[in-house]
Amino acid sequence: MAVALKLILGAKNYSSWSLRPWLAMTVAGIPFEETVLPIYTPGAREKILEYSPSGKVPVLIDDKVQVWESLAIIEYVAEKFPSAGLWPQQSDVRAHARAVAHEMHGGFLPLRRSCPMNMRRAPGAIELVADALANVARIDEIWTDCRARYGGPFLFGAFGAADAMYAPVVSRFHTYDVAVGPIAHVYMDAVMSLPAWAEWEAQARRETWVLPELEIA
Repeated sequence: MAVALKLILGAKNYSSWSLRPWLAMTVAGIPFEETVLPIYTPGAREKILEYSPSGKVPVLIDDKVQVWESLAIIEYVAEKFPSAGLWPQQSDVRAHARAVAHEMHGGFLPLRRSCPMNMRRAPGAIELVADALANVARIDEIWTDCRARYGGPFLFGAFGAADAMYAPVVSRFHTYDVAVGPIAHVYMDAVMSLPAWAEWEAQARRETWVLPELEIA
């Protein structure tokens, strides 16, 4: 049987937005075919436009349906595959999960700019501006609160959509040796212990695309 879902991704070493739906779908066991494209290179946007009307990745293709933006893709597959359990079943917990997922999707720009995702970079600290440090503190607060409320090992018990949304931050915190509290560290370890994480990281390290503007010394 042919796989109906096609996920178009950016370079796995750098594309934090692409990691989110890929990880969510892989951990949930949702079958899909993937195409990985370079980003921020000559001709990349034109190639991406063949799949995505926004000219950005990721984009999910399901027959005639196109879904772009990482959170929208996760919402789509969560509805299509309800048994995957990407959102908590209890309505108040689900509302909380959606709130923190949307906060990630729309915020934390200083941290993103200071610490671009780069899974090949050897871990090492850099100096962060005050706004980025404020982002770190807020994320640490979210992770610590969710783990305290719902018991872990992930933000809302089992791995779900909210964890997928924060996975690139886990990568950033690890890569740039960002200081967080002990509960946040335990949460990071849980995410990075996923077999799907190891698979993505191995593929990222094998890529040959290098984007100098995303290589922070």
